[in-house]
Amino acid sequence: MLVAVAAFSLMDAGLKQLSAHYPSFQVASLRGAASLPFVLVWVLATGGLASLRIRRWSLHLLRGAIGVGMMASFVYALRSLPLSTAYSIFFVAPLVITALSVPLLGEKVGPRRWTAIAIGLLGVLVLLRPSGEGLVSLAALAVLAAALGYALSAITVRVLARTDSVQSIMFWLLVMIAVGSGLLAWPDWVPIRAADAWLIAGVGAAGALGQYAITEAFRIGEASAIAPLEYTALVWGVLLDLSVWGVLPDAVTWIGAAIIVASGLYLLRRERVHAEAEHP
Repeated sequence: MLVAVAAFSLMDAGLKQLSAHYPSFQVASLRGAASLPFVLVWVLATGGLASLRIRRWSLHLLRGAIGVGMMASFVYALRSLPLSTAYSIFFVAPLVITALSVPLLGEKVGPRRWTAIAIGLLGVLVLLRPSGEGLVSLAALAVLAAALGYALSAITVRVLARTDSVQSIMFWLLVMIAVGSGLLAWPDWVPIRAADAWLIAGVGAAGALGQYAITEAFRIGEASAIAPLEYTALVWGVLLDLSVWGVLPDAVTWIGAAIIVASGLYLLRRERVHAEAEHP
């Protein structure tokens, strides 16, 4: 999980660099296309082409559409937001997943977990700064949209995993992001600079490594035990912001991030308690 978070953080740093020169949908398309060769090698080594069979086309297409919107929104936000700020807002995703699991999956969420979700959303408000420029920041709202997309995508995975392989879920999502974002970017497509080829390849490799590592993490580890490690992304965000762009989070960002992370950790703890109660 630590390797996955580090790889995704490096990928996001590359996306932020690319967003300065290319439209958001084009960067999203390049991200999907650049990771495909690496993921295809992994697919051939593990399940073969037979594992790419799709049984629920409608859900794959829905997840692909969500993936396009999520990736483009996040890339758009990275154009103006520091990585650490974007990550702090994006950390609301686990809270949204828990909240959406009630109407979409029929899961039960008790009053304590609803309280944790409410506190986490309060942390988002702190980050958005309703009294200042934060609330009207399209970049901050784009991160929230990306977090919502991530939550919806995670819930579709829970349903898809009942019938389709991990290989098909991963591979076809990347195909749909590459093709879907590419079609939307085509009218404003910017010729790719030769100097950016290594950066695009790095984004693809880091994205593929992160996807493989996180898949393995959840395959061999307890979700409630490894999920909190996602929050180490904030450390990577701060280090990359400082070393590459020379910026540091301000006090308000730290406070908002602390509220969201604390509520997320409490939610994970409650999930573990519930799991132990159901399977003693």
